[in-house]
Amino acid sequence: MKNITLIGFLLLLITSCSNAPRYTQNSEEIELVKAAISNYNYQEWDKLMSLYADTAHIYYNSRSVVLAPEDLEGFHKNHDAGFSTRAFEDESREYEMIEDNSGKSWVNFWGLLKGNLEGNNKQIIIPVHITFQFIDKKIVTEFGYWDSSLVALELEKMKDEKAEIDKTNEPMKIEDVPEVIEIDEAGDFK
Repeated sequence: MKNITLIGFLLLLITSCSNAPRYTQNSEEIELVKAAISNYNYQEWDKLMSLYADTAHIYYNSRSVVLAPEDLEGFHKNHDAGFSTRAFEDESREYEMIEDNSGKSWVNFWGLLKGNLEGNNKQIIIPVHITFQFIDKKIVTEFGYWDSSLVALELEKMKDEKAEIDKTNEPMKIEDVPEVIEIDEAGDFK
């Protein structure tokens, strides 16, 4: 009985001491995410798409709207339309790779997207978190989260300012001219 208990204890000890790292900041997958961020910054859409599996699912600020790799160029061009320049800051990037309890490999990215708006050159900084799941060195799932409400507010503000300027530069119509009151020489109003 002692031998069975000892063997059981040794098996438990050996299997619980796994040498496989579950967390790292250096991996091939992290280098692939760095390439993805660079491809986004330089708008190299074909190179960006090549990092994804054909069947990859991409979710940006949603769990219900699914993008495919071929949708990335259109999504990013539409999302970045209000910017004259935009890129992730080099010094504000963080990467980590983890293996979850199910054995799936994920790379987490945190960064600051910095851009200047096209209409007024105002600088906007947006904190971004993206997590990528990898299988066989290809991205199969991506979840990205950021708050773009500041951009929307600034674009709306610029639109309102332009409408106000356009309104003041518009020639007046006769029906818009206020009624003229005549004053006689004695200062009486007629």
